[in-house]
Amino acid sequence: MDAGSPPDVQRAAARFFVCGKMSNSMIAKAAIDKRLADIINPTLEDMGFELVRVRLLSGQTETLQIMADREAGGINVDELAEISVALSAILDVENPVLNSYNLEVSSPGIDRPLTRLKDFDAFEGYEVRLETDHLIDGQRRFKGVLAGLDGDEVLLNIKEGTIGLKFDWLSDAKLVLTNDLIKDLLRQRKNAGVLNEDNFDDTDIGSSKEEV
Repeated sequence: MDAGSPPDVQRAAARFFVCGKMSNSMIAKAAIDKRLADIINPTLEDMGFELVRVRLLSGQTETLQIMADREAGGINVDELAEISVALSAILDVENPVLNSYNLEVSSPGIDRPLTRLKDFDAFEGYEVRLETDHLIDGQRRFKGVLAGLDGDEVLLNIKEGTIGLKFDWLSDAKLVLTNDLIKDLLRQRKNAGVLNEDNFDDTDIGSSKEEV
């Protein structure tokens, strides 16, 4: 294989793996996103939350999207508002964004992005869409059922068998919204006491928005 050519899929029985070198940046992609993550992550951790994803989106007015969750999953709108207030204060001090922007703090939602290695273990058995930075055996997009982890490899069951993709090779990953996923997550959140059935939409896809 030439040094500049895309990696090929290595097939063995019903399972195959890919080779190559990529770097993971699903939590924070751009340089400014990584800078923002460094600023906000300590505050989130002190409050008992985890950073799932951060994006500074361009537009007539920029939007700073911050996605947060609890380690065990489940976050409500009051907590999102508390996070928004706390992060606004630290961002005002650090001032990493030169222009005015809208701050949007949200939960991951049911069909959430998977941005951390542990996410792929936690959602084993559910359908996902994965995307890589480079072509692998002629494709970048994969859809199948998560089959857990093998070290730092994400295992995915597809119709041809089971493929193994290094976590660092993924550029995007998201759960597919299915009835089983909805039922299971709602049951888990109800059992954990973080789901208010009278306010389901706000609990699941709620966000706190603020202009800065």
